[in-house]
Amino acid sequence: MRKLGIIGGMSWVSTRTYYETINTLVQRARGGKASAPILLESLDFAELYGLTSTEDWDRAAQELVASAQRLEQAGAGTILIAANSMHKVYDRVTEAVAVPVLHIAECVGRRMAEKGVQTAALLGTRNVMTESFYRRRLVAHGVDLLPPDMGVVEEVDGIIYNELMLGKATRDAERALRTIITNKEREGAQAIVLACTELEMVVDVDANILPIFDSARIHCEAAAEWLLGNG
Repeated sequence: MRKLGIIGGMSWVSTRTYYETINTLVQRARGGKASAPILLESLDFAELYGLTSTEDWDRAAQELVASAQRLEQAGAGTILIAANSMHKVYDRVTEAVAVPVLHIAECVGRRMAEKGVQTAALLGTRNVMTESFYRRRLVAHGVDLLPPDMGVVEEVDGIIYNELMLGKATRDAERALRTIITNKEREGAQAIVLACTELEMVVDVDANILPIFDSARIHCEAAAEWLLGNG
């Protein structure tokens, strides 16, 4: 099989999900004791948390660029950034390496287009929900996104950073997300995009009132397809 590079640690919780999901998919496809050839570089999220200024994001871009280059030099044929919010520096990363970098929102957008979704609500960290770097990728696939509700933005962002990224999944968070999703349906959403790789900890992806597009799982599926030579 090919060799996949993953830039992880943002957070370690979601990186664990990536490793487990990709290996499960590869084993299911190949059978037996098959596992995925993965190069994983897990960054220290304490150094990449709470980015606000241009200087902060420049520093983050430099760290991810260096990580991608190390993975490429080690033999990775394709790279994943295992975090939605860090795709803000995607262009800087992909310009610095010769191998493809699978964009998480492109994977999600293609899947939604295949399923004929026209209107959706985006749930994730503050920058993912409010800035254009992520939203425009989905819109380019014909998906109309509900405008961000700043009350929801603050609530979901707080749950992600104060609980999920620390490995905590509470009943209160589950109830909060269930209420938000119900309200989004009333506002006209046909589907929900979980644009945070940790949100599956408190959202039942397979049993909800709306179709749920879990960005982490979709990203992992694209990676597994590539590893197996199907993408």
